[in-house]
Amino acid sequence: MMPAKASPTLGRTLPFVLALAAAAWSAPLSASTATAKAKRTAPHAQAARSAADAAGVAEARLIEVYRLTAAARVRDALKQAQTLVTDYPNFQLAQLVYGDLLSAQVRPVSTVGDVPAAMARGAGQPVLTELREESIMRIKALRERPPTGHIPSPFLALPARTRHAIAVDASRSRLYLFKNEPTGLTLIADYYVSVGKAGTEKTMEGDARTPVGVYFITSNLSPKSLKEFYGSGALPINYPNALDNRRGKTGSGIWLHGTPPGQYSRAPLATDGCVVLANPDLQQIVRTVEVGTTPVVISPRLQWVPPQSSRAQSKPFEDALTAWQSAKSSGDLGRVLSFYAPDFNSFGKSLPQWTPSLQDELGKVRGRAIELKDLSVLRWTDESDTMVVTFGEVATGTRTGKTKRQYWVRQGSEWKIFFEGVIG
Repeated sequence: MMPAKASPTLGRTLPFVLALAAAAWSAPLSASTATAKAKRTAPHAQAARSAADAAGVAEARLIEVYRLTAAARVRDALKQAQTLVTDYPNFQLAQLVYGDLLSAQVRPVSTVGDVPAAMARGAGQPVLTELREESIMRIKALRERPPTGHIPSPFLALPARTRHAIAVDASRSRLYLFKNEPTGLTLIADYYVSVGKAGTEKTMEGDARTPVGVYFITSNLSPKSLKEFYGSGALPINYPNALDNRRGKTGSGIWLHGTPPGQYSRAPLATDGCVVLANPDLQQIVRTVEVGTTPVVISPRLQWVPPQSSRAQSKPFEDALTAWQSAKSSGDLGRVLSFYAPDFNSFGKSLPQWTPSLQDELGKVRGRAIELKDLSVLRWTDESDTMVVTFGEVATGTRTGKTKRQYWVRQGSEWKIFFEGVIG
């Protein structure tokens, strides 16, 4: 079959789409995008339709439309776009690109969503702006790929029982899914997401911002128990956490959730504070992660570092944790208390109120060595430096113990515990 001839006026009719397309295709595909592309090009074109509910597929196919446009294969791009919107009629951005390709057959097109001015006025203009922003964010995330072998800086140490981890980069409208393997964290997929209308840095109930920090998935809500608005399910996280409480932040009900049936995805800044994914992407995450053990880091902008660098930076804290462990094993209450901050709080109990419970624990241990099983260490750095530590505290001679979580803050050259509580 002879390749379709390019339109002689392509260069001047689709400059903006061409720019996006060239940017997209010059970037390596993400793990989820590459997988989706492989499914799409598999034999027997069971292709688009059988893969229509798989995570990442719709985005991969949209990027393919951009690529074909950049290669001056406009007819092929139009055909692919038509199939895409047939399979995903609620994918508004794909519908917009398809409309541009149709329009380009008869008139110049200078921007994504190049509709007549009369159509763009009024209620249509905000929607058009949001779709353009979504397009830009999807391309940005595919261009600005994480350095190979690097991980987000908060992930210092994860035990084998923590099988997966999640990191959200609000600046890229992207969620990154990791598998925790014997060799360390491996990026296995990433997805477009929407965050709060007012951005990030949530401080109070109703501010339409997404919180930033280190969180954990606390439950898995079935779509049968939810309104259609939440799509194919929801994964609540533990906002506000102990650091949020210490800073006086309020609000609740922050979830990772899907979209209503009539909407494939939402604008980059569109939620009341939750992190929202396309339903196929959310379903993949729900099938993958574990409640209770999966950490979720939400950041205004992730910092990616080599794993060995991350471990090296955590050495001073590891020394402090080891010293606390030794003090706890000694049974010396005064020595143990020296590791706790004056403003310590454990589920509403101040340090003096909580001290009798600590004393009781030391009495039960009776000087036996304490082991920290399944140790998880996550770091959050903003105006202060915080460590979120989770472990099973097991005394020598016993098989099991309580699962605890501590929050440590660096005060000068010292690390102090400002929260400690039993979580399991």
